[in-house]
Amino acid sequence: MSTWMVVEDEPDIYEVLMAMFGIWGIDGVAFVDGEEAMAWIEDVDNKRFQGELPELALLDIRLPGAIQGPDVGERIRKSPLIKDIAIVFATAYKLTPDEEKAIMAQTQADKLIYKPLPKFAELQKLLEDTIIARRTSQTPQSESKTP
Repeated sequence: MSTWMVVEDEPDIYEVLMAMFGIWGIDGVAFVDGEEAMAWIEDVDNKRFQGELPELALLDIRLPGAIQGPDVGERIRKSPLIKDIAIVFATAYKLTPDEEKAIMAQTQADKLIYKPLPKFAELQKLLEDTIIARRTSQTPQSESKTP
């Protein structure tokens, strides 16, 4: 079974995402703010977390507290254990093209989507395709061999 990480402070969205994951056969590791997510990443890096590590992080950009979604994304990329997972940002706030570029560059994120989130099947395909694209970009190309 796959595991996906969610950092989302809006209870309705959080609950719908977790329900969707369950229907899709995916375990969710979920947090309602950046502080919780950062503490969990520290636990992962210090081998205090024993569960399956996620292959995707769906992060809200704006979160309550001092630690925002891009901070969590940047921390994921510094983690020796989960640095290669797919990162998808979601936001209800309209960002300027410069803000979008800055967040994507800061975090090396794979995708940014705007809320309201896409419909059920469309969201599943988007997230699964993002994971596949991330894996493909991380896999060394096999060298061609001549017989």
